[in-house]
Amino acid sequence: MIWTKDSLKLLVKEKLEDYLFIAVSHREPYLHHNDKGKIFCRRTTGGVVTALDSVMRACGGIWMAYASGSADFQVVSPEGFVQVPKDSSDAYLLKRIFLSKEEIEGYYLGYANSALWPLCHTAFKRPEFVQKHWEVYQSVNQKFAKEIISQIGDRKAFIWIQDYHFSLLPKYLREMAQSQIFIAQFWHIPWPSYETFRICPQKLELLQGLLSNDLLGFNIQYHCNNFFDVVNREVECKVNLETYSVMYGGHETHVRSYPVSIDFEEIQKTAGNPEQESKKNDLVEQFGLAGQKIVFGLDRIDYTKGIPERLLAIDRFFEKFPEFKEKVVFLQVGVVSRIHLKEYKMLNEELNILVEQINWRHSTGQWKPVVLVRRELSYQEVLSFCRLADICLVSSLHDGMNLVGKEFIAASRPDKGMLVLSQFTGAARELPDAILINPYDREQFSDGIFQALTMPESERRERMKRLQSVLSENNVYQWAGKVITEMLTIDYKKQGLSP
Repeated sequence: MIWTKDSLKLLVKEKLEDYLFIAVSHREPYLHHNDKGKIFCRRTTGGVVTALDSVMRACGGIWMAYASGSADFQVVSPEGFVQVPKDSSDAYLLKRIFLSKEEIEGYYLGYANSALWPLCHTAFKRPEFVQKHWEVYQSVNQKFAKEIISQIGDRKAFIWIQDYHFSLLPKYLREMAQSQIFIAQFWHIPWPSYETFRICPQKLELLQGLLSNDLLGFNIQYHCNNFFDVVNREVECKVNLETYSVMYGGHETHVRSYPVSIDFEEIQKTAGNPEQESKKNDLVEQFGLAGQKIVFGLDRIDYTKGIPERLLAIDRFFEKFPEFKEKVVFLQVGVVSRIHLKEYKMLNEELNILVEQINWRHSTGQWKPVVLVRRELSYQEVLSFCRLADICLVSSLHDGMNLVGKEFIAASRPDKGMLVLSQFTGAARELPDAILINPYDREQFSDGIFQALTMPESERRERMKRLQSVLSENNVYQWAGKVITEMLTIDYKKQGLSP
């Protein structure tokens, strides 16, 4: 069975009609901002939003998230709600949670991204565990829990928590409401090995939080196995590898792998419409790309994404294959993120230096090999860049999944496109027909770029056909459908009912 938006809607209508469906994430799917005295709504980017927005438009319900837009407060109801996407037939409710600067600094920039993010990614950045950050992380998780409970009242509810920002939220919810809620959490980033995780001073509290879920999902089985190993060593529990569950404190948590994905059909349809074609032509003119083969990278500028390694591979590519000078341009697009953290400031400085050095070394006349664009892209611009590019480079040093490569495959034109993909992404398990590389191996990486650019047309078409077939079947509705079906099965068993 290939899951579709309609089949997911039918599942929700038939099985979830008695439940309030609540999704929780840090990043909101749509934000409102002021521009020259007018308020505009913009869809945000990122893996969680890419996946969950399509699901919420199919399922309905409430999405709770941090309010990050400059005009967010101007458009919400007194209770903090706004309907998104506006005037859409499949709109849903967005409940915005407003946080102070101190809360963002402690919970988000602090504990979530200075401690948990480097702890979970094998990118050789030392985690920083600051007690004040931990305390604010706890308080924000409690704040979200109270907001969720206030919406539920006496109703039954499915609560689907997204990612590492809310490790403690399941425990707080469990303490506030027992019988009428089912809690699932999807951990989008990698789960570390025991040797890595055991350095965390708050490891017990984090595990107690996650083991308060009824269902805990990871992108790949390897991360499930790491989690089992950690809980088996750190807490007094019973790990059952037949049922893939953990019994802790009288509560059973089921652990599963569900590869997160994209709305393949919608992306393919949107990317191929005439309006997108016009946007693509505008980008060619804006960045002087006419007549060039375009190698493309699209990332939030983060040290886990392997962007310096990508630039060094491009440098080596032009050293080894100078015949491609004036014929190929590498376009790296990304938004600056978490700039208040020193690691991100240093990364931005490193990228500036590398781009300048590579362009100085290889440029000829008006041609420069590297174009670095630092700005937030609209969803339509992302698809236009994917449609425009001949090659997409995804070189993450460690990634739970990575949806950029999947979006590229879905948006690519039938007559062009090839993905060069890090073997250290969850996506590499699903997409073996991409050119898989080790981003730390500069020689192999540069050869992978050469292979992508010189691949025979028949082979490229056949590979892309297989890649698109995989994503057409393993789409975002399958991801959500499997999670919701598993939720229902577990919940029925808890109640002693037949699913």
